[in-house]
Amino acid sequence: VTGVGKSGIISHKISATLASTGTPSVYLNAAEALHGDLGMVSAGDVVLMLSKSGTTIELIKMLPTLTKVGATTIGIFSNIHTPLAKQVDLVLDATVEREACPLNLAPMSSTTVSLVIGDAIAAALMKARNFQSQDFALFHPAGQLGRNLLLTAADVMHSHQNLPIVAAAQSLKEVLIVMTKHNLGAVCVCNEHKKLEGIITDGDIR
Repeated sequence: VTGVGKSGIISHKISATLASTGTPSVYLNAAEALHGDLGMVSAGDVVLMLSKSGTTIELIKMLPTLTKVGATTIGIFSNIHTPLAKQVDLVLDATVEREACPLNLAPMSSTTVSLVIGDAIAAALMKARNFQSQDFALFHPAGQLGRNLLLTAADVMHSHQNLPIVAAAQSLKEVLIVMTKHNLGAVCVCNEHKKLEGIITDGDIR
C-alpha cells in the first residue's frame, strides 16, 4: 500500500489493518520505492495506490516497474479523470464534493473516504478468508485484545512449587510472611495431605 503525504499516512494505516486481519501487507514508502524498495514487489502482488489528485509523480514513476514485474495495481483516487487513473488496473472512486477544510485545501474528507474504502477492503478479505477471532488473537499476542481471546486459565495460573501454602494451624504472622514472600496476594490453606481446604487473601487479614 503506497501514497505520498497525507495519503501516505492513510496508506500506512490501511496496510497495518490488512496485516493484522490476515492479509499479508506492507507499507511501501513512495519515495524510497523509486530508489530500490520496489524490489519488495513480486509478480502476483497487488499494489494499492492512494492519491487525492491522481497525479502524484512518485506513483506515476512506479507504474512501469510494477507492470513489468507483473503486479496488479489498484488506485484509490479523489480525481478519477487523470492519466494515473487510466494506467492502473482498477480505480476505486474516493471523490468528495469538497474537503472539510474551511479553505477546501487540506485533505480531510478525501482521506477519510480513502480510509473507509481501505477498511472495507480489509473487512471483505476477512470474510473471504473466513478470518476468525482466534486468528486475530494469534496476530495480537501482546495486546489486551489478543490476551482476552488467546489466554486460558492454565496460561496464567501458578502451580506446584510456586504456590504459597500454609497449614491451618499456622499463625497469622507466619501466613503474612508466606504471603509477602510469594507476592501473590493470597495463600492456600492445605491439610497434611496437601489437599486444599481454603484460601486467605491479603484483604482478609490486612
